[in-house]
Amino acid sequence: MEELNLATPALLFSAISLIMLAYTNRFLSYAQLIRTLKEQYMKQHSDVTAAQISNLRKRLYLTRSMQITGISSLLLCVVSMFLIYVGMHLLSIYVFGMALLLLIISLGLSVWEIHISVQALDIHLKDMENS
Repeated sequence: MEELNLATPALLFSAISLIMLAYTNRFLSYAQLIRTLKEQYMKQHSDVTAAQISNLRKRLYLTRSMQITGISSLLLCVVSMFLIYVGMHLLSIYVFGMALLLLIISLGLSVWEIHISVQALDIHLKDMENS
């Protein structure tokens, strides 16, 4: 196995930071959309609006999970770098491997969230077709 050095976990910093920025933007967009849909629903109870709110709730929880696993991945990258610094190379390899697994999980959750987003748009399009 090739030696893990300080630069390897550091490479993920920029990628994880950009991913976290995208996740945060999604979260803020969902929060605003939920507020808007809630106001619409309070004025006029609609099955479509209720379905959209339900869909957004799922997406919001998925986004939270994406953020948690992404942040955990970044944290383990830092821990891995610290372990390399103090000379615990074998442990740093395992910790870095866990960081990679968490990043994979975060990206997988993102794919799942995109799938649910398409369903939300489908609800909206079906409502448009019925009108």
